[in-house]
Amino acid sequence: MSRYRGPKLRITRRLGTLPGLTQKQSKKKDRPGQHGKGSEGKKKITEYGVRLEEKQKLKFNYGLTESQLYKYIKEARRQNGVTGLILLQLLEMRLDSVCFNLGFASTMAAARQLVNHGHITVNGKPVNIPSFQCRINDIIGIKQKPSSKNLVEANLKNIRFVERPSHLKFDSIKLEGKIVNYCDRDDLLLDLDELLVIEYYSRR
Repeated sequence: MSRYRGPKLRITRRLGTLPGLTQKQSKKKDRPGQHGKGSEGKKKITEYGVRLEEKQKLKFNYGLTESQLYKYIKEARRQNGVTGLILLQLLEMRLDSVCFNLGFASTMAAARQLVNHGHITVNGKPVNIPSFQCRINDIIGIKQKPSSKNLVEANLKNIRFVERPSHLKFDSIKLEGKIVNYCDRDDLLLDLDELLVIEYYSRR
């Protein structure tokens, strides 16, 4: 199953703010398909529907296919600890997620493209696999090419940035970040109930 490439604002109208999908906000407030009917036009969402929407938030925010997300679910179940938190930590340790959180790109899709095109290094070595699983103490840098450096510098200037998560440290002189810990749940910008995502896959 391929990644979604349709209208992004239509997704955020339905699921809410998804920082990894788009920084833009729709002027329309109604969910897609309601046509401004207000409360009369709203359908009651079932418990399954609520779990499905939480799963979709995760999928669209991180730009994952269904099969990719399910692989992360299985890996999170396999590890000892709180499954929901482990799932989020696995996703946040993806190389494209780290690049996005460092401010190297404005969206997860842009971060994935940055990695795919060979602009990113891990511990000084080029890595072009967006799903590459980073580790604590890894140094995420920019390839020593003018085109790579100029691209990331432009992104850092243009991105509306709030604050980097506490598990990342950024050196603005070297243009590189260091992973100092696993992500803290409170640092995530995504409004999500990860327990409902785990419940969605509980019968698989």
